[in-house]
Amino acid sequence: MSLRIFGQASVTMNQIQQQIDLIANNLANMQTPGYKARSAEFSSLLFQNINNLSAQENLENRQTPDGIRVGVGARLGSANANFQIGVAQTTERSLDVMLTNENHFFQVQNNEQDEVQYTRDGAFYLQPINENTVMLITKDGHPVVGVNGPIQINGNIDSIQISQNGAVSVSRDGQEEIVGTIAVSEITQPRLLESIGDNLFRLPNLAELGLNLGDIVQIPQTADVMESGTLEMANVNLAEQMTQLMTAQRAYQFNARSITMADQMQGLINQIR
Repeated sequence: MSLRIFGQASVTMNQIQQQIDLIANNLANMQTPGYKARSAEFSSLLFQNINNLSAQENLENRQTPDGIRVGVGARLGSANANFQIGVAQTTERSLDVMLTNENHFFQVQNNEQDEVQYTRDGAFYLQPINENTVMLITKDGHPVVGVNGPIQINGNIDSIQISQNGAVSVSRDGQEEIVGTIAVSEITQPRLLESIGDNLFRLPNLAELGLNLGDIVQIPQTADVMESGTLEMANVNLAEQMTQLMTAQRAYQFNARSITMADQMQGLINQIR
């Protein structure tokens, strides 16, 4: 029995540690624009039945299942992201934009992995790609995908502005020019998105799930999809995270204590022998 307790507690402690790491990551990203808090969901591991009723007469008139059902601990079943919109923070910076619908995402081109990924972080920058051209990028240097590909701006500009429909316009010598439009995707099932770090998400292999890309990624029906000069802050609730942290720590301590008690019981048994 003590070996079973050791196994259950050690397995569960390992998974609780992963939950604590998840909470710590949420707290560390409280000031990260567009960050989505993640929560841990646990599931039970394999159960086994121990038959402690050998006599058939003991089973008569029994209302509950016979034997003892013993589990082997719990595991972290999934880490789900909360896509609720965070608090809007006004920055008055022309390249800061906030999506106004929680199912909308910016598209970014990850050249290292050669795929389009998604983010809610609307803090954009301009990066020179040659002497006469700059490109709209994320803070990590990934190109922002436009309706017609990456948004590039040629020549000198006096100012730049992003409108509510995603159009990027620049001013040169008092003349306004639209140089591109930021592509926004509506993810109909955002829980399919996988977090890959750097505040980015990717879609899994939809074919393996029997899904079509066109059913999951769509073009927003409304024209006004973003707000300029504003950033969406992380939707991390400090009080909720601290409560979950204390609960996880107590569960970890409980399992650690069960190992200590099992070890003490084993010691007493050895002394009796």
